[in-house]
Amino acid sequence: MKRIKIHDKVFEPFLSQARIQSAVKDVASKLHHQYIGKQPIFIGVLNGSFFYIADLVKHIDFDCEVSFVKVASYQGTKSTGNVRQLIGLDQSVKDRHVIVVEDIVDTGNTIEAVTDQLRGMGAKTIAVTTLLFKPEVYEKELKIDFPAIEITPEFVVGYGLDYDGLGRNLNEIFVLSKEQSIKENKNMLNIVLFGPPGAGKGTQATKLKEVYQLTHLSTGDILRNEIKQASELGEKAKSYMDKGELVPDELVIDMIEKCLQEAKDANGFIFDGFPRTTEQARALDSLLQKYNTEIDVMLSLEVDDEELVARIVQRGKDSGREDDKNESVIFNRIVTYNKKTAPLKKYYSEQNKYQSIKGVGEIEDVFKRLQTAIDEI
Repeated sequence: MKRIKIHDKVFEPFLSQARIQSAVKDVASKLHHQYIGKQPIFIGVLNGSFFYIADLVKHIDFDCEVSFVKVASYQGTKSTGNVRQLIGLDQSVKDRHVIVVEDIVDTGNTIEAVTDQLRGMGAKTIAVTTLLFKPEVYEKELKIDFPAIEITPEFVVGYGLDYDGLGRNLNEIFVLSKEQSIKENKNMLNIVLFGPPGAGKGTQATKLKEVYQLTHLSTGDILRNEIKQASELGEKAKSYMDKGELVPDELVIDMIEKCLQEAKDANGFIFDGFPRTTEQARALDSLLQKYNTEIDVMLSLEVDDEELVARIVQRGKDSGREDDKNESVIFNRIVTYNKKTAPLKKYYSEQNKYQSIKGVGEIEDVFKRLQTAIDEI
């Protein structure tokens, strides 16, 4: 069963496209018998009804008009019960036969407000059709004339319905899953290892890789390897780098996907150097979802700025790297890192996946802190 993740919640298949289309055709047939020759006006309640009304009117073979209004009563996964004023109607409904088209009716607050206002505008008759109807929680006396599909009080997305803005574009309808994970392999471990320059990420990544038998995906290494192999992806990346431009996120994602395909039987992955922005994190989530897995934890090594500068200066002395010897340059790198990564920490915090790890101390002590965070997942 293919589960999907939208924001912080996992959904599973509920109503297939074929089931939906069959119900839409059935409603269209009933409307044909009642409204042929009456030239009704269909009024879709935005935003959710646009899928349903578009498919519905395709099966209407008599004269009719279509218009839309907008109200709002949802926030998150629960109805607020607060219906705002009807806006957007650009046609007169006086003495007209009106068919209100909704995506879903549960408590009935929205549909009652819409029909009350249309009645006040002089509509001759008003009927309601909704794609989904939840009779168990419906609280109003208003009749729902043409419900396409009755469902239990579940939270659903797709086919015009959303969860905080996302999911409307899905052709099928998904229901909130009791299993809030899309991972097929529960033993798989996927880590985003995070930390500023000098935090010791490389050392800890090597230890994590050995102990947990993970595949280490460093985007820097991946880029260099693709370029060295003169692969198609490497050549594309090189063309940007030669011009002094950043390699586009979509190209990096393609490289990571190639690595995922080559390591299908891996116990899990350590993502190092990617993502660095919320946009990249979303792209990575979408990629992993494609392979029925997800990030388990984001481990962020936290070291104060003075300690980082001292570490990098020492590294510069040991390696001879000029960019690791200038304290002002190093400090600017750290400041830039902190500015760019703050939103990313928030992104993973909202998914309850962000773990701050004290990165100061002996290597083994820091590693034990990482292990503790992983073992508590």
